[in-house]
Amino acid sequence: MSSLNRLQRQLINQFQGGFPLARQPFSCVAASLGVGEASLFKTLKGLLDTGYLSRFGPLYNAEKIGGEVTLAALSASERNYDRVADMVNRYPQVAHNYRRDHQLNMWFVISAEHKGDIENVIQAIELETGLKVYNFPREKAFYLGLFLQLDEDGSVDTVSMPEEQPAANHILPDEQDKKIISLTQSGLPLVSDPWASIAQQLNMPEDALLQRMQKMQDAGIIRRIGVIPNHYRLGLKANGMSVWNIPDERAIELGEKVAALDFVSHCYLRPRYESLWPYNLFAMVHGSDKAIAREKADKIKALLGEDCLGGEVLFSSAILKKTGFRRVA
Repeated sequence: MSSLNRLQRQLINQFQGGFPLARQPFSCVAASLGVGEASLFKTLKGLLDTGYLSRFGPLYNAEKIGGEVTLAALSASERNYDRVADMVNRYPQVAHNYRRDHQLNMWFVISAEHKGDIENVIQAIELETGLKVYNFPREKAFYLGLFLQLDEDGSVDTVSMPEEQPAANHILPDEQDKKIISLTQSGLPLVSDPWASIAQQLNMPEDALLQRMQKMQDAGIIRRIGVIPNHYRLGLKANGMSVWNIPDERAIELGEKVAALDFVSHCYLRPRYESLWPYNLFAMVHGSDKAIAREKADKIKALLGEDCLGGEVLFSSAILKKTGFRRVA
């Protein structure tokens, strides 16, 4: 966005991850950007207040915590749409919810802390709404990473970034770790030493908190720590879920090729539903308008070639909920 100044763009471009797990972390970030801490706080608060950032803090991986994540969809009538959306959104396990242009017009991510919770949530939503919920669990994940690059001319686009590989040793968070997650999942306090503030609330030494945070980050429980841009507010208003019907025997090979495209932010294999949903490959594309997003989808179609047995792009027409993973106390 051309309305953002140089410091705002630098902060977003450089700190969508990598926020320091160290004492006085804002001092380190400010120094790397060549500004004072007060200026950094003012910039960060302004981006949050104006909605350019959804939040600032850690992104947690529910599956690494021992839980599970799925994509689900239902078809709601226009007359009851808002009422159904309110019902769905009341569930804290519903992390994101979008209206999309399709017969299945409500798509939501369920992110649960415990195995089995997703099926319970789906059954509860079906009972409450009286509507069939279609579950699209990930059968294979190829890429996940919505990173933005803001240029001086005001343009913004997605970029691919290599994901940090978690340590081989698998750990599950203990009760103290879960308390840390609960305190930080909505964001970090904007104070000179947020870690000290959080440690004080937990009645533990700051170094012990930092060690636990580092351990969770190394294990992939924390995906990354930094600013979470609102890509809609920043100009990527066309959010296209491109879906493709490809031969099962070539699905892994083709999925890996699609995921390698630098404009694809999410890429998964998911199940089909006979007569309703023939697609098994999902790839998210974004653009400042639908024409740009469709051009990207056309590139995917060209890459798939004769293996493309059908496809379409479902654009989101409204954000119904967007919070990310939340522990349910």
